[in-house]
Amino acid sequence: MFTGIVQSLGEVTHNSQRKLTVRAPELFGELDIGKSIAVNGACLTVIELNATSEEFSADVSPETKERTNLGKIQRGERVNLELPLQLSQRLDGHWVLGHVDVTGEVVSILKKSNSFVYTFRVPAEYDRYLIEKGSIAIDGISLTIFNIKEGRFDVAIIPHTHEVTNLSHKRPGDRVNIEFDVLAKYMEKLMSKGGRELSYATGKD
Repeated sequence: MFTGIVQSLGEVTHNSQRKLTVRAPELFGELDIGKSIAVNGACLTVIELNATSEEFSADVSPETKERTNLGKIQRGERVNLELPLQLSQRLDGHWVLGHVDVTGEVVSILKKSNSFVYTFRVPAEYDRYLIEKGSIAIDGISLTIFNIKEGRFDVAIIPHTHEVTNLSHKRPGDRVNIEFDVLAKYMEKLMSKGGRELSYATGKD
């Protein structure tokens, strides 16, 4: 599990059909073979370490390549990195599983006096997970949604977040990984089966 608080920016040095290699000097000392790491919000497993170049490699399945933006990332691009949450840590963002639901599109970026407002678009069938002032993970960043309208929504980005994540490298038309709030998805599942399960529990039709 992750929190959506990006710990470092990594640089993609190789992206093949099944393997992604990232240079991550700030986090390299904390990595081990078999350890999980979120790359742009997608949970991957470290399979190789290169101490000389401070790079790690991870397998990327065809399903992950198709569902996320990792299949399109080019050498030299910056990616958001986060190590898994430890029991002793505070949950400063929100619960992020590292299971990307879909990619969204950057629609516009507006610079304001003390922040940036990014507008994103997601497929219409995901509208039900967009809740005013609710949480969302975008490329692994825990953010708060507002101004929802027909599959579009805004997030406000403070200068610190803009500086320490890859959002500063994004442009309109770019694809981003989206993970909706897991609590909303569990609630939807429970509500969809609620009537039937209640009948079983009470013995009533």
